[in-house]
Amino acid sequence: SSGINAEYGGGSIPEICNGKLYNTSMVFNPEGALIAKHRKVHLFDIDIPGKFKFTESDTLSPGNSITVFNVNEFKVGLGICYDIRFPEQGQLMREEGAHILIYPGAFNMTTGPVYFELLNRCRAVDNQVYCASIAPATDHSATYVSWGHSVICSPSGVVVDCAGHEEKIIYYDFNLNDLQNIRDGIPTSKQKRNDIYELLNVQK
Repeated sequence: SSGINAEYGGGSIPEICNGKLYNTSMVFNPEGALIAKHRKVHLFDIDIPGKFKFTESDTLSPGNSITVFNVNEFKVGLGICYDIRFPEQGQLMREEGAHILIYPGAFNMTTGPVYFELLNRCRAVDNQVYCASIAPATDHSATYVSWGHSVICSPSGVVVDCAGHEEKIIYYDFNLNDLQNIRDGIPTSKQKRNDIYELLNVQK
């Protein structure tokens, strides 16, 4: 967006810290200063018989914090790939004021067609935020083949732009007024029944 004056890493990298390996995404401002760092909280350990098996926990350690950072008038929540599967993480980022949730990720050719767009739309609607996932383009010669299909969803869960398997740069102007109108029209954040249920960030 033209309103976000930041240079975002756009993905994640391996990070070694105290003998542990993390899947980490970093955010830098235009001056090159690190303004946020997120270590993937939920590790991708799945086994779909006859289709796909992957065990991140054989190599990686999980992060243990929620990541929200400021960019001009926006608050941005950051997760990585499989983190998007867990609505509680998105809800905690919304409770910390996030207007936008960003999830760099690489869903595979089995889970991507079924879940990638759906989960982005769900997290957008759940939290009345913009939700964007950035994915590598599909490369069938790679060891791990990404579904691609980077996507941006509105706070109403509408896909406002999406790539396909190919490389594509997406530009979008996030609008706080539109977001607030959606929240005012359906004020779910003010209608929660904290006498029945409550979500807590136990790290605080």
